Amino acid sequence: MRLLKGNFIYSIDKNEIEIKENQYLLVKDGKVEGFYNEVPSIAKDVKVEDYKDNIIIPGLSDLHVHAPQYAFRGMGMDMQLLDWLNTYAFKEEGKYKNLEYAKKQYSKFVDDVKNSATTRLSIFATLHKDATIMLMDLLENAGVKAYVGKVNMDRNSPEFLSEDTIESKEDTIEWLEQIKDRYKNIKPILTPRFIPSCTDKLMDEIQNINKKYKLPIQSHLSENTSEIDWVADLHPDTNNYAEAYDKYNLFGKENKTIMAHCVHCPDDELNLIKQNNVTVAHCPQSNANLTSGIAPIKKMLDMGIDVGLGSDIAAGSSLSIFRAMSDAVQVSKLREAMTGEKNQILTLSEVFYLGTKGGGKFFGNVGSFEKGYEFDAIVLNDESFGDNSDFTLKERLERIIYLSDDRNIVAKYVAGNKVI
Repeated sequence: MRLLKGNFIYSIDKNEIEIKENQYLLVKDGKVEGFYNEVPSIAKDVKVEDYKDNIIIPGLSDLHVHAPQYAFRGMGMDMQLLDWLNTYAFKEEGKYKNLEYAKKQYSKFVDDVKNSATTRLSIFATLHKDATIMLMDLLENAGVKAYVGKVNMDRNSPEFLSEDTIESKEDTIEWLEQIKDRYKNIKPILTPRFIPSCTDKLMDEIQNINKKYKLPIQSHLSENTSEIDWVADLHPDTNNYAEAYDKYNLFGKENKTIMAHCVHCPDDELNLIKQNNVTVAHCPQSNANLTSGIAPIKKMLDMGIDVGLGSDIAAGSSLSIFRAMSDAVQVSKLREAMTGEKNQILTLSEVFYLGTKGGGKFFGNVGSFEKGYEFDAIVLNDESFGDNSDFTLKERLERIIYLSDDRNIVAKYVAGNKVI
């Protein structure tokens, strides 16, 4: 058991933030047991971890990040998606065939993740099986929890970063067999990069793999208008981009699925996302950097679509989900100003929800301090921002979202285990 004392802030839902000031929180078997005004009798022999006036929030979830792109973050921010992929992303990912290079770059990525406020991630690796396993090993040792995907791609990419279809299938199966029962914290996720990079045959093979292994799925959807037009040419039998995944049964329903971006989804596509229980990874910084647009997140939330946040390294230049929260607010204001649509602006409670309970939902009962939730938590010291004596805890939370980085982290817990 653990017994923590401090100021706890967490989401009940997208509209309600719960605050427990100067209380005790009991954690049993890695899960939240409950709050108390004083030390409960069941924990009278447990040492109190007293964080005094610090603020304790649930760990943050990053639903979309490309680990091999971490080395060149901040590059090509004046480009659009397809040019950026060909100029930077594909060239960098091709280097991960070299395991020495992969270890150097992945070690830096994992170290920075460990020291960040992020406790859960859904990660794209590369198509290289051995480097993907190396990344999973490093993440396991870091103590965070994550889904990691060996990328599949057999067309419309450079020769040095393109698989033969059968090779892609066989490498994916071999990868899954090699990591079976290997990890406590890290799990595999099927990762067709996006429709333009996967032939119909490869999508069929991924569907067959999923029938056997029953894994979650991650990919990209409706990020950029030129990409959407490309998918329409490749799949003229579909009405929208989402149907190009759905026809292979790789779009939600019984398969937990994350689709990143969803910037330009028509109503029929949004309805299919909702109907199939697909989770949207909102990546506001990336969508601004690559001139993709501003996703209608308020509309999605009002429809009851599950939404979380993604850093989308390296189209997003910051690993911080705090940054993603503040960016989400800012771009939602721009969406309302530019389109004239009403009710587009995201609130503090909504973006806090997206970064915690909204994204955490993909991993189970994660992202809140409600009873039975896995205890992922970040302890934050906000004294460096200046005097906070006149601020409420909710006002201090808002300042944390806009100003925090890893220097403010006092402690970090994942599923009840203290990581830092």
